[in-house]
Amino acid sequence: MNSCPAVTIMLSDAWLIARKDLKLEIRSRVALNQVIPFALLVLVLFAFALDPDRGLLEKATPGLYWIAVLFSGLLAMQRSFAVEAADGVTDALRLSGLTPSGIYLGKTLSVAVQLLVLEVLLGVGVAVLYGTSITGWLLLLATIVVATAAISTAGTLFGVVAAGLRVRETLLPLLLLPVLAPVLIGSTRAFEAALSGTPSEGWPWVGLMSVFAAVYVVAGIFGFGPLMEES
Repeated sequence: MNSCPAVTIMLSDAWLIARKDLKLEIRSRVALNQVIPFALLVLVLFAFALDPDRGLLEKATPGLYWIAVLFSGLLAMQRSFAVEAADGVTDALRLSGLTPSGIYLGKTLSVAVQLLVLEVLLGVGVAVLYGTSITGWLLLLATIVVATAAISTAGTLFGVVAAGLRVRETLLPLLLLPVLAPVLIGSTRAFEAALSGTPSEGWPWVGLMSVFAAVYVVAGIFGFGPLMEES
């Protein structure tokens, strides 16, 4: 009986935090001026490096796409906590009365929205720069949604671990990238299956990433509070 009000409060807090973070990003335009150009630059460099062998470039497109997403996503996740740590907002969040689980879900949602925008733009970049013909839309969309959820849930949890440390800019990639290796493999294999016209081979990878995301959602809901107190 008491769980419904608690869930409602958690979701309300999550929406409040997500709106705050997204408004901050829109006003600062860091994503527009730095993250997106960096991601597109990564794709351009890959194209220059592999352009003499167009066959290899086409085969490597799924992996190159998700590597660009991960590297660019790291910038967004670092900024999500760095701004608050620099301005002392983290202490204000602790004293705000907002539920830690709501803060976690809100930050996860904010990062996920930024990643989705980035992934759409990178998809256009891949089609233009690499000449990739996009097929298997249903599997591609499912992969993007699930992989984004997995990256943002894990990234937010590890982001709060690194937030209170002076070396957070270098520590977060060291902590997060090995953890996200299954997501990189799964999303790459699912994209390969979609682009090759064999979607049945990609759905098991989507299921694996769904389990990964669910595990980190649960871990974040129950573990974000203690981690935030230590950061």
